[in-house]
Amino acid sequence: MENNLKKRLAAGEVSLCMGLRQARTVDIGPLVGAAGFDCLYVDMEHSPISFDTTSAICITAVAYGVTPLVRVPGHLGQDISRALDGGAQGVILPHVNTPEQALDIVSHAKYPPVGHRSVMGAGPATAYKAMPLAQVNASGNADTMVIIMLETPEGIANADAIAAVPGVDMLLIGSNDLCTEMGIPGQLRHPRLLEAYQTVAIACQKHGVALGVGGIRGDAALQTQLIELGARFLIAGSDTTYLAAAATKDAAALRERISLETTRVL
Repeated sequence: MENNLKKRLAAGEVSLCMGLRQARTVDIGPLVGAAGFDCLYVDMEHSPISFDTTSAICITAVAYGVTPLVRVPGHLGQDISRALDGGAQGVILPHVNTPEQALDIVSHAKYPPVGHRSVMGAGPATAYKAMPLAQVNASGNADTMVIIMLETPEGIANADAIAAVPGVDMLLIGSNDLCTEMGIPGQLRHPRLLEAYQTVAIACQKHGVALGVGGIRGDAALQTQLIELGARFLIAGSDTTYLAAAATKDAAALRERISLETTRVL
């Protein structure tokens, strides 16, 4: 099963990703695609969603051309391998601060000789077709994405060394956690945060690693600025924020109509 996100990134195209925290049914995959997104990520860090549900969402998403990613809760090898064995085409690792952490993560996510991930044979990645193990391992390494989140000043300072780790596919800046750690929560246009973006962009360009940014939903000007800086992966929002925004807008419009009608009748 080809990783469409990797193909888009290799072609220099910008990809849009939606986060999932509330969705629990498999129809969310095609819905995300119909809305115009290229990929989704199941946020196991900030939700109680299970591996079972995560796997079902991932397997269905692939069938509709939507690349499924999973943000695992931490750096545990069993979480990384279970997410990938369950159908994720990439894992997002939060709070990575050092190249040593990145190297350990790659060892859990990639098969030998790149890493030390345990082999499982036929599964979602092979559409359950039996294939020579050497082919499974090679294609698995080629299509599986390791996405490293930088969310602290320490992580930003080590961006060049982290990007240089073989097997790392993307550095993803977690804007909200990062600016909170910097002592400037919510200030997404602060010069220090922009400097952090620039530092990571230089590291990504130097080592041929994709640059991703999250936490900047709704600021088109900032999104454009980051694309010009080299960002090719944007987390535009989550199911929670989209549902709340659309529902709030519709409810307000209905309340206004009801109020006008009530006034007219009186």
